[in-house]
Amino acid sequence: MTTDKGDRAAYFPKIEAKYGQPMRYWHAVMKDISDLKYPQQIAYLKEEHGFSQAHANALVMYSRGSKSSKRFSTFEGFLAKHDAEKQKTVKKIFKSIQSKYPKLELVIAWNQPMLKLDKDYVFGASIAKNHILIAPFNAEVIESMRKDLDGYKMNKKTIQVPVDWKVDEKLLHKIIRLNLKAIKR
Repeated sequence: MTTDKGDRAAYFPKIEAKYGQPMRYWHAVMKDISDLKYPQQIAYLKEEHGFSQAHANALVMYSRGSKSSKRFSTFEGFLAKHDAEKQKTVKKIFKSIQSKYPKLELVIAWNQPMLKLDKDYVFGASIAKNHILIAPFNAEVIESMRKDLDGYKMNKKTIQVPVDWKVDEKLLHKIIRLNLKAIKR
């Protein structure tokens, strides 16, 4: 269960129902293991109490003071922490796509800018220190475009482009076109 607001406490009713104890019990558990590192706390909840990754993460992060998983609520907020060149490139990427496909909605999901059509994510981007990752949300699209993507570093679900990328609109539009086609199947 996720929420639009990213509130980690929104998981608490499901945690209580699924694992059979009130939240005061789980907060006491977290206090008992507060000296453990994050991965150890997650492992403890999963191994000793059968927690899912999502529930364990919500409880651990909440107990560490992170009440929300949402860091950015707007595209501008996402871009603000990055340098001017990265901002310029990412803005051009999204502007190119939205000019050609105006029905795609720009949202922030997983603290990254994403384009979606109704309930389906179609495209996303992430900024790293030395590159930008673009993602069509469909590994088949990347695979089918291997020749078009020659020269780019490709991962299973992302394509790495330079920070100062001269935005290839034809390439972006083809990615979106193929992804939309796959969604309609």
